[in-house]
Formats: sequence, C-alpha cells, structure tokens
Amino acid sequence: MMHDDALTDVLDLMRVRGAVMAHVRANAPWGLRLPRATGATFHAVTAGVCWVRVSGRAPRELQRGDAVLLPTGAAHVIASHATGSAREWDRVAKAQARSSTGEIVLSGSGRSTHLICAAYDYDRHIVHPLLSLLPPILVVSGEASDARSTLQLLHHELTAPSAGSAIIVDRLIDVLFVHVVRAWVAGQHDRGRSWLLALRNPTVARALAVLHADPGVDWSIDRLAHESSVSRATLTRHFTALVGEPPLAYLTRWRMELAARQLRETNDAVSAIAHRVGYTSEFAFSRAFSRLRGRPPGRYRVEVRRKDHQANQPSRS
Repeated sequence: MMHDDALTDVLDLMRVRGAVMAHVRANAPWGLRLPRATGATFHAVTAGVCWVRVSGRAPRELQRGDAVLLPTGAAHVIASHATGSAREWDRVAKAQARSSTGEIVLSGSGRSTHLICAAYDYDRHIVHPLLSLLPPILVVSGEASDARSTLQLLHHELTAPSAGSAIIVDRLIDVLFVHVVRAWVAGQHDRGRSWLLALRNPTVARALAVLHADPGVDWSIDRLAHESSVSRATLTRHFTALVGEPPLAYLTRWRMELAARQLRETNDAVSAIAHRVGYTSEFAFSRAFSRLRGRPPGRYRVEVRRKDHQANQPSRS
C-alpha cells in the first residue's frame, strides 16, 4: 500500500465496507429501535429532522444534512422525538421487505423525515485501535462536513436509480464513512493521546505517512527524523505524546498487522512474509509476532483459517 496518509492505509487494511440497510420515509410520530450490531451503523438525514438516542447519553437532534456514525454498533433508537416508544427495526424491515423501492415507509400525520440508513462491516482480525478511538456515537453536522455533497449524490442514486446505481451506492457509502471520520478528527480540540488526533500534527502525520508508505524499510529514529525534518528528540517526544507509543514500537505493530493479513490470505512462506515487512531474520519476526499476537505465525495462520472455516459452515437445525 503506497498511500501518503495513514488513515487511508488503516481503512484499506480493515476493509471497511458499507451497505445500505434502507431508505426511510417517515411521518411523525415514529421511532425505530436498532439492536447492537457487530459492525458500525450509519444514518444520514436527507430531509426533515429526527433524534438519535443511545442509552446513557443525551438524545441528539439531527437536521437535514447531518450524519451519525455508531462505530462499534451500539444499540440505539432513531425517532421523531427525543422520548417515546419505538418499534423494533428488524420487524419493520421484515414487514416491508417486499417493497420494490427498498424503502421503509412509516405513516403518520406529523412532519416528514427522510433517512439513509447503512451498516458497515470490517475485518475483525485487525487489532489497530482506529474504531476504539472513536466515541460510541459520532454526530457530524452537514454544515461543517464534506459529506454533504456525497450524501446528495447518494440520495439521488437511491431515489432515481439507473444503470450502475447499485455499485455507485456501495462506493458512496464507503466514502461517507471516511468523510464522517475525517470531519470528526478535524472538529476535535482536546490534547489527549489518540492515533486519529495525531494525524493533525504535521510532524507526526509525516512520520506516520512515511512508515505506512514503506514499512519494510530498515527504519531508525535518525532516518525517520530526517524524513520528518525534525530532530530525533522532537519526533520521539511528539509521536509518543500523541500516538501513545514511540515511532519504532508503532512500526512493529503496523508490520504485524500487515503480516497477519498475509498469513490469513496467502500461502506465502513465513520467511517471505517476514522479509516483506522488514525482517531479515525469520526468527526475529516470529518472536515479534508471538509477542503481539500471542502465538507464532504458523500457528496463527492455522488457527485463524480453522475458525474462519467453521464460521462459514452452514448451521444445522
């Protein structure tokens, strides 16, 4: 992966992929309760207003152009009001599954709201902290986000589909995920440790970009500092303060993510994978991999493939 920013690389490695769950047209009063999901959940308002409610948090109002992302799939309610009852999403969706338009229509006498609802899945073998760094509910205003134009395109493809609309919708849903994450990062003002917030620091962002572009290089702090145009002390201080660990420790973790993916998805020899991620010694690679993943590369490959095979077997009733 030869991108020039770390967020692109991590999202690519995680294989975040979205799909539209429904295009909702609702007239108040209405409410839909969504159960906890294994991936992320997304809602965007294309007309009207609504509320999103997550247990333990204050209800949040969403207006036209606003979007909400629940990165870890928290159970929640989307509704016309900040309080009140809600119907189970699965029952409503099943009852209207025969709709040729793919819409969920909720009748009422009050104001009208249109929503685009989507779900995201990702590779759960990845242990990079991206999603854990995001809050359980992430609201982005349409007025302050690049997502607005993408949302308008998505709304058009869903309401006036033509040849190729299905693939365009899938791609736009993926783009919206990046827009929302990027908008959230840009809007944060705290100074805590966070890999995501570190991307706003030019020095650290440059170092992350360099490490991600060439993870197999024999990096040293001196070489990385030179590439980042700062002293080694400045780089180490800023990187550790913002990311939470020194540059070379982060590089080791990133190399193991790349190696783990190759172990899962290829039959390449462990020695070849080790060389690809920057290790001249298979022993040194295996030791580093075992320390971070809890087992040596060969055993990791066998166990993960066995679990994936079992998970893909049809259930017996």
